[in-house]
Amino acid sequence: MLVGPERLPGLDAGNDRLIYVNVAAQRIQARRIAGQLRRDGVDTDVPISDVQLGDQVVVRPGERIAVDGEIIEGTTEVDESLITGESLPVSKQAGDHVTGGAVNAEGLIIVRTTAIGAESTLARIVRMVESAQAKKAPIQRLVDQVSAVFVPVVIGLAFVTLLGWGLATGNWETAILNAVAVLVIACPCALGLATPMSIMVATGRGATQGVLFRDAAAIENLRKIDTLIIDKTGTLTEGRPSFSRAVPAPGFEADDVLRLAASLDQGSEHPLAETVVRAARERGMTLDKPENFESGSGIGVRGAVGGRQLALGNTTLMEQMGVSVASMVVQAEALRVEGASVMHLAVDGTLMGLLAVSDPIKASTPEALATLRAAGLRIVMATGD
Repeated sequence: MLVGPERLPGLDAGNDRLIYVNVAAQRIQARRIAGQLRRDGVDTDVPISDVQLGDQVVVRPGERIAVDGEIIEGTTEVDESLITGESLPVSKQAGDHVTGGAVNAEGLIIVRTTAIGAESTLARIVRMVESAQAKKAPIQRLVDQVSAVFVPVVIGLAFVTLLGWGLATGNWETAILNAVAVLVIACPCALGLATPMSIMVATGRGATQGVLFRDAAAIENLRKIDTLIIDKTGTLTEGRPSFSRAVPAPGFEADDVLRLAASLDQGSEHPLAETVVRAARERGMTLDKPENFESGSGIGVRGAVGGRQLALGNTTLMEQMGVSVASMVVQAEALRVEGASVMHLAVDGTLMGLLAVSDPIKASTPEALATLRAAGLRIVMATGD
C-alpha cells in the first residue's frame, strides 16, 4: 500500500476512477519544461514531447523538474513531497537521481534525462493503480466460480416454479409472480456484482483520501492486519515546517535573532527560509533587505543586513565561516531531541543564536491513534529521525 503525499483539487468521493497521481502526471506532462533544454551549449524552450533520453534539462530555483533524470551539474535541495510525502527538501548534487514532479528549491541544476513518458516514475504509479482496479481479488475469483453454478441453478428454479404453478393451477399470472419472487429473493446478480463493486468503491475512496492500493488482494488482506507501520512526516504531522522558537546566545535577544535571520532569508526560496520569514512577519517585525546574498546548497545562506555580515545554516557552514558553535551545543542537541531542525545564526563571525523549525503533530493524530489501538492494532512508527 502506498500512502499518497498530496491531495489534488477536483477530486470527490464519487469520482473514484480519477486517481490523483494520474491528475498529477497529466499536469506535469502538459507543462512545458520547467527550465530549458541545453543542446550544444545553447538553452532553448521546447515542448516536453520533444525531450529525448540523454537530453540536458536546465532547472532553475523554484521550478518543477519535468523529467526523471540524473544531476550532472550543480547542487540544490529538492522538494519531493509529490512522490515521497517528505515535507523537507532533500539535498542533491551531481550524480544524484531526481524525479519528475519534484520542485527544485534552491540552486540551478542541469539534469540528464533518464526516463520520459510511460517510463517515468509517475507514469508507472498510474499504471500500478489502473492495474489494481482491473485485477481480481482472491475472494472475487471464488465468487465468480460460485456464481457460475449458482446463477444457472437459480434461473432454473425460477423456470421450474413458473411451469409448476402454471400447469398445476392454470393461473399463469400467479406463476409469473412466484417465479420473479424466486429470482428477487435469491438475487443471483448481487453475488457477482457486490464484490467487484466494493473493490472499486474501496480503491476510489482510498484515492480521494490519498491512499493507493497496489492490488485488489491488498484490500482483502486488510482484515488480517494486526500491526500498522506508519510514517511520521505528513502522516502524523502536518507535513510542512513551522517555526518553533529562537534561542539567543548570551548577550543577545531572541527577537533580534529572528529578525536578522528572517531579513537574510528573504533572499532564499528554501521552505525553511520561508517559514522563518513568515514567523517574523506574523510578529510584526520590520525586515531589512539582504545584500550580497549567497546560498550554499544544503548548508545555509549568507549575506549582509544593515552593514552586518550574517551567516545562517548548519554546523558545516559555521565551520566554513570559522564560527565556533561550542557555546550552544547543548541547546542545539536539546532542540534536535524535540524533533526540530536547528539553524545557527552568526553575526560578524560570532554565534548569535539558534533557530528551531519543526513539523507540528496534526490535531487529529492522537484521536486517530487511539481509535487504531482500540481496534486491536499495534502501532509502529518508521522515521528517519
